[in-house]
Amino acid sequence: MSVMLMRLAGPLQAWGSAARFTRRTTENAPTKSGILGLLAAAQGRGRDADLSDLAALEFGVRIDQPGSRLRDFQTAHHGDTGKAMPLSERFYLADAVFVAGVAGETRLIQTLHEALLAPVYLPYLGRRSCPPSAPIPIGEPLRSVNLEEALRDAAWEASAWHRSRRTNSARPGGISSPDPAELEILLDCPADEEPDSTLRDLPLSFDPRHRRYGLRGVRNVHVPRPGSSPHDVPQAPPHDPTAGLPPAAPRTT
Repeated sequence: MSVMLMRLAGPLQAWGSAARFTRRTTENAPTKSGILGLLAAAQGRGRDADLSDLAALEFGVRIDQPGSRLRDFQTAHHGDTGKAMPLSERFYLADAVFVAGVAGETRLIQTLHEALLAPVYLPYLGRRSCPPSAPIPIGEPLRSVNLEEALRDAAWEASAWHRSRRTNSARPGGISSPDPAELEILLDCPADEEPDSTLRDLPLSFDPRHRRYGLRGVRNVHVPRPGSSPHDVPQAPPHDPTAGLPPAAPRTT
């Protein structure tokens, strides 16, 4: 068994587990469906591909910088008729940073790690409008720890301004406000234990004709805040996931 850790940081993130018509919400932390979708895209899997091997991975996420909630209103017009569509309301997390991890069979984890270094499709943090601000993998996959231990011991990836405020403040505020000396970890809950909460974010199919998600139990753990990361950027092989896109048409004045 191996564990792969990922740093999820960017100007905006959006991790929805439920959407109702024109209202698109976000959870306070990355969802399992969102992360597995990111990994499937990095591998180049189609939306109708089998997800059973990814769904079987153990998943967890640590909230290093909770960010703040942002609401956006969007308009759209029908592509064929030009008719105005209903105004939609979308929510995002601004300036958030998370450390997410997946654990599973060593060969699969290594394959996913390599895919993130040279993704087939552009990775994004929940929605296409939310690109990551830096390469996602944190180091090489780990083999000597379980997922909870890896998340507990990973360096604190929060930005410098948040680390300063968190260290010097009794309560940092934001979406989630645990003890300033602790960080919160959300983990898959074993089937034989009582979960602290449940989310319908276990992907069964990403097929747009029939998306299906199962319920997942979540266990909450608070751990002592570790030391800060030096923020070394991992060295990825030369790769441009936009190389397959057609060139932009020349602009005319």
